[in-house]
Amino acid sequence: MHPDAKPQSWSARLWDAIEPTFSAILAHPFLTGLTDGSLDDGAFAHYVAQDVHYLRDYARALAIVAAKAPTLAGTAMFSRHAAEVFDVELGLHSELLPELGLDVEALNATPVTPTTRAYTSYLLATVYSGTFAEGLAAVLPCYWIYARVGAALVQRGSPDRRYQRWIDSYGGEDFAATVAEVLDLTDRLGPTLGGADEAAARTHFVVTSKYEWMFFDAAHRREQWPI
Repeated sequence: MHPDAKPQSWSARLWDAIEPTFSAILAHPFLTGLTDGSLDDGAFAHYVAQDVHYLRDYARALAIVAAKAPTLAGTAMFSRHAAEVFDVELGLHSELLPELGLDVEALNATPVTPTTRAYTSYLLATVYSGTFAEGLAAVLPCYWIYARVGAALVQRGSPDRRYQRWIDSYGGEDFAATVAEVLDLTDRLGPTLGGADEAAARTHFVVTSKYEWMFFDAAHRREQWPI
């Protein structure tokens, strides 16, 4: 169980299901390269470009989850988070682009790679066609895994100021507070779900967690379409 999760809570059970995936993410050479400064500039530029493509669709996914939320508080929270994707996360990438030799025009011309396309397609299909619980579970790994990655990498630091800026954005208190909001809602929702609904939501949580590993791996390989 992860320390962010309450004992016997739904979030604790969800985290248990992805513990091996999270361990693999932390050990991935993309992230170890961020902290020791050895990550190739090209791999990081690839990551930033694809993450901008991803976040545009992630914001759309959050807006759909907001629309399906059973309470006004849930709708307000996810709507706010969708707006923050543009204001905060995409703002960070805009600051990094010039330092990586990219601009918005070049970024928009960068093709969406297979992994990014697969991840966003799965995410949007799930939030569109699934229940609120399924949508919440599908978007949760991007919140939670990034918060835990940030917390772990902040302890290590990076000699590269660009990488350190990225680490600080996800390892800071503001992002941790955002994730805590979502986990609180998750744990209030969990006890209301029947067995089949909980299992379906958990499956989406596990799948999108694996996509998080794949996203880092694709950036490290500078993935392109093979044909």
